[in-house]
Amino acid sequence: MSKNTVKKTYEEINARIKAGEAVVVTAEEMVGIVRDRGPEQAARDIDVVTTGTFAPMCSSGMFFNFGQMTPTIKASKVWLNKVSAYAGLAAVDSYIGATEPTEDDPLNKIYPGEFRYGGGHVIEDLLRGKKVLLEAKAYGTDCYAGKKMKKEVTLDDLPYALLCNPRNGYQNYNCAINLSEKAVYTYMGMLKPHCRNANFCSAGELSPLLNDPLYRTIGIGTKIFLGGATGYVTWHGTQHNPNVPRTEGGAPKKPAGTIMVQGDLKQMSADWIRGVSILGYGNTLAVGLGIPIPILDVDMAKFTGVSDEELFTQVVDYGHDYTNGIARNYGEVSYAQLKSGSIIVNGREVPTAPLSSIPKAREIANILKEQIQQGKFLLNKPAETLPNGS
Repeated sequence: MSKNTVKKTYEEINARIKAGEAVVVTAEEMVGIVRDRGPEQAARDIDVVTTGTFAPMCSSGMFFNFGQMTPTIKASKVWLNKVSAYAGLAAVDSYIGATEPTEDDPLNKIYPGEFRYGGGHVIEDLLRGKKVLLEAKAYGTDCYAGKKMKKEVTLDDLPYALLCNPRNGYQNYNCAINLSEKAVYTYMGMLKPHCRNANFCSAGELSPLLNDPLYRTIGIGTKIFLGGATGYVTWHGTQHNPNVPRTEGGAPKKPAGTIMVQGDLKQMSADWIRGVSILGYGNTLAVGLGIPIPILDVDMAKFTGVSDEELFTQVVDYGHDYTNGIARNYGEVSYAQLKSGSIIVNGREVPTAPLSSIPKAREIANILKEQIQQGKFLLNKPAETLPNGS
């Protein structure tokens, strides 16, 4: 940490937002500002830096209530478009996970493990206003005598729909290669044999948690862009692991922090919530997520001014090492190298491709910037910041 000569509070920044005086830039823009003006002057000049990411985020899903019937029912099994949802909550409450596959996908009957439709697609269909077939079964009780329910519903028909994602916004992630002799199909996409391609999944300098590497402004109650609407961070996500090697500037060199997020699905848009089917792996959900970072002091200006050239990740073999729990990497690469279209692995040039959409991440950061500039989006001070391992 540096000696901070600039100090701002959330209250001061929000007052400037309300008055239309806040200076807001995207994380990409902040890189040039810090480089040109230095972190101290940047901290004086800039109030908020906006970030964004749009990528597959498997640990996602929807809590929903589907309303009662006559006679009333206490559902023990629930399906939406033949995709199983978890019903062990309450009478007509349920949760559908993004990676749950449909039970009668015709492709799966031909190619085991292949699914074209799943929980993520159900969520997208609801956002698009489509009708979804709801089926429920129950064992029947004195107070809940109903045993079956079957009806078509739209998102408007559901009394309650909450996007609730246990693990989103991974702070850094592996660059995946395959050193085996056959193609492998993974959540990082198809990896060709003999290291003929390399896939990565991060927006780099635009990525939310990479702009606050020590979680100084992110925690319970942090207000965010989620799926095209307002959402909130509700705690650290599953697999949150801040205890990883870091650069001198604090940025993690391996997968580290994660966040649990939620928001009202009925306010969201299919532009930013998409069902995804990954060849040979299964289904997931692409989520658009952005976090505004308040520039409270010089350190926050430094963090948000870090460029793709200064952010690194590890090259990991998914053909053998990953599945066998072997902790070994085949080099360290910057996001500038990954975004250039190729990296060097074992002395040879390997083409790279992102699973994360940089244009969509940039668009999210700009939407947040405009909302804050227009006074439509204020910052929330977290009740408690994420665990940082210290």
